[in-house]
Amino acid sequence: MNIRIEFDGERDPCGSILADTDFPQNRWNRICRAVLSVQADAEVLHRAIHLEWVTLLSVAEEVAILQHTYGFDITYNDEAWHLLDRFGDEVEVVRSLVVRGGPDVGVGDIDSRLMDCGFSRRRLTNEQRRDTASLIALGNGANFSVPGAGKTTVAVAVHLLTRTPETHLLIVAPKNAFGAWDEAIEDCMHHSVVDDFRVVRLVGGSDSIGEALLSAPRNMIISYEQLSRVRERVSLFLRSHPTHLVLDESHRIKAGERSQRGDALLRLSHLPTRRDILSGTPITNTKEDIRPQLDFLWPGQRLGWRAISSSNLNQVIRSLYVRTTKAELGLPPISRQSIGVDMSPSQLALYGMIRKEVLSRRAMIENRTRLRKARMSVMRLLQVSSNPILAVQNMLSQSGDSTHLTDPALEAIAQDIIREIDSPKILKACEMARCLAADGLRTVIWTSFTRNVERIAELLSDLGAVFIHGGVDSGDIAENNTREGRIRMFHDGEDGCQVLVANPAACAEGISLHKVCHHAIYVDRTYNAAHYMQSEDRIHRLGLPQDVQTEIYILESIAPAVVGSIDYSVRRRLESKFDVMSEALDDQELNQLKLDEEEEDVPLDSSITVEDMIDLIDELAGRSTVADSRSRT
Repeated sequence: MNIRIEFDGERDPCGSILADTDFPQNRWNRICRAVLSVQADAEVLHRAIHLEWVTLLSVAEEVAILQHTYGFDITYNDEAWHLLDRFGDEVEVVRSLVVRGGPDVGVGDIDSRLMDCGFSRRRLTNEQRRDTASLIALGNGANFSVPGAGKTTVAVAVHLLTRTPETHLLIVAPKNAFGAWDEAIEDCMHHSVVDDFRVVRLVGGSDSIGEALLSAPRNMIISYEQLSRVRERVSLFLRSHPTHLVLDESHRIKAGERSQRGDALLRLSHLPTRRDILSGTPITNTKEDIRPQLDFLWPGQRLGWRAISSSNLNQVIRSLYVRTTKAELGLPPISRQSIGVDMSPSQLALYGMIRKEVLSRRAMIENRTRLRKARMSVMRLLQVSSNPILAVQNMLSQSGDSTHLTDPALEAIAQDIIREIDSPKILKACEMARCLAADGLRTVIWTSFTRNVERIAELLSDLGAVFIHGGVDSGDIAENNTREGRIRMFHDGEDGCQVLVANPAACAEGISLHKVCHHAIYVDRTYNAAHYMQSEDRIHRLGLPQDVQTEIYILESIAPAVVGSIDYSVRRRLESKFDVMSEALDDQELNQLKLDEEEEDVPLDSSITVEDMIDLIDELAGRSTVADSRSRT
């Protein structure tokens, strides 16, 4: 009367529970129900269950209770025994942390130990030293410090102080953060050991990455997208090599199993010998964002589910993460100003037509049908508010005629917009950048749309403007057509460069501009709170002198009250998301960011209704409930 638990890395799913033929059916049914309650698609046969290994970890305690109650034996293959033994240790760690309210931390001789490892070119700040000690004590750690606090530096320190001679380092990061890791290592490590600590980039597709892994580099970095495509190869490496796995910008997996990147990493989470996650914005929409990140960090313990089910999220997670706040960094406050910009008559006419399209899709949103079309309509509305010629060009290309539209009214509006060329927002941003440049000040201009990025840079070419979007590749810092080269030009003022134009999706992570730039202009913002917060922090981060004022200017389209401005809806939703993260992380500075949004003057639009817009915005933000609209004075 035995069961056997096996780990099988050659198949997917990779765990099996096997019962002897004489194992009592009622007890086998209990095990089957426990598995199916966690993984509905587990393969349940007459005397075998094939399941995700993380699912097996999740039901391990219940199986152990049944074993204790009924007295049956359990056998294991070697790899299953090793992984379950480590899982048992992790369960005890988390229970102990919850009871104590956090790890017992002492910074001790961290500095001298780091010096012995070759970490000699940078000295940790007090906060970084505290966070390093805490993360080491946690075993698997979450660093939710604000952007600019030095999470990458701390991660390097943690790795050096926890690795064994056999330990490898695998970093999963957005492509645009690769350079930041190279810079951090070069800035931290003594020149004599920098080459030994060189991070190999896993790029070029499955065969190329497979070949690189065969050589077992000591330190590696891979993008989220690449990892999701080569998960099996990475899994094989992790099984055969002790590896410290770090997720940089870990909010990238907030969709969990519903996204390729989240699903791939959750399936791998039980294999690394140590896991760390880094994000300054771990919760940008709802509490649900934190679930996959916690489940990656502590697989099989269902911590993510416990956290989002709790009425006090911070109480559940506060002993499991570190966070350095901007107050601890001693940064001066940011000055934020929303600037209303009137739409042109033709822009307003097109905006009104697209608005009707958005409102007509309400049923799709409520019923969760054809959501892609509903989202496209909202993005088109954001385009029109920012620069209507973008929407016109898309309409013309979709109509099959590059010069005409079939609707005469729409055709007339489109021709007016084409004659105008640039929107009031684009012209306002350029005007402001010129005024700042006249005072010898550099500016970063943010817009979410690629063609806007290029057009603004073209209009400001006399100020040496350079641009970065997703189409600008990383490369040699000495080349002006690479991402790194253009950042260097802006930093150095090369060729009179006083303006950097960028979109947050490509440039909100992995770069520091605060030493040369203290003014940012937002032509538009989307509902993505992480993009907005991180883009702000490009110019407001550790190292900023106390006497420097950081100025943020947010352009918002003004529309008649009967029409409603989507820019104000964006502001309202961002405000709500800042509130969620402030409560979850117990960070009052995020609450202040919310209040800064809340206290701005309201554009004339402000009567977008709950029925017409908030439900749609909630859906776009991954929410399913309708929030009450709050009045503004």
